[in-house]
Amino acid sequence: MCVKEVFIMAKCAICEKENRFGHQLSYSRSHVSRRANRMWKTNVKSVRVKTAGGTQKMYVCTACLRSGKVERA
Repeated sequence: MCVKEVFIMAKCAICEKENRFGHQLSYSRSHVSRRANRMWKTNVKSVRVKTAGGTQKMYVCTACLRSGKVERA
């Protein structure tokens, strides 16, 4: 019996920023139209945050931490 694991992508609990997908372009002269798939990962940290019900551990991006949208516990 094979057990399938589910991978949860990094996602900010505040602004819901998540990984982005797109193409990496090759800009050499003869290979302008060559494209490769790539992924831009978000800078998400696991932090303890003060909430109305006490403290809670959540994943928050560094942009939300720097801007003061959340308060660390």
